[in-house]
Amino acid sequence: MTVTEWPVELRGVTESVVTTEGPNGQWNVAALGLHAQSDDEGDGESDSGRDTGQPTGDTDGAEQARVRARTWGRTRTWRNFRERGEGYVQFTRDPVDFVEAALAVREADDPILDSADAWVRVDVTQTDDGESGGTQWVDWRLDPREAAVERRAVPTTNRGHAAVVEATVAASRLDVESYDTDRLRERLDYFEDVAVRCGGPRERAAIERVADLVEW
Repeated sequence: MTVTEWPVELRGVTESVVTTEGPNGQWNVAALGLHAQSDDEGDGESDSGRDTGQPTGDTDGAEQARVRARTWGRTRTWRNFRERGEGYVQFTRDPVDFVEAALAVREADDPILDSADAWVRVDVTQTDDGESGGTQWVDWRLDPREAAVERRAVPTTNRGHAAVVEATVAASRLDVESYDTDRLRERLDYFEDVAVRCGGPRERAAIERVADLVEW
């Protein structure tokens, strides 16, 4: 199916999981922030320490937005975007899958995760590059080629789930010189407490996985 629209509404920075095919034929699984930018928006400044987009504000709807993402450093996602020119962007509510994507080196035989509620096959085009804090960054435009909605769900707000997502951001910055390590560890302790108190079994498993992957 050829599409010109995303199957979900995107605003600001939307966290997603992206799979890209590596030279070994396996699909690398990584976290990717999607920045939805309408025609009347200017550039913003990213505050994320991992593969992400640059937040500049809300859009009037997914169909009116251009979507881009930023990769930091010579990651597998950067390499596979550059060499393959495509990937599968996925939207999952599973916190363990998100932690694995954000912090672990994970490869899969299939590009679509079992937990994906929706996915989009995208063509990627480099639009800009530069350096910040000694780290190379590259901006990519993501153009949807095909998409599918696997399941629909009534949205809920869970503080434990949100804490897991924020914990992955803090964890990804621990080795970055421009960030205060002690402050990040304090934040990780707080997010762990929230995930345990407010989350369900998957959120608690996810924050335990963060602790397994990152020492703080």
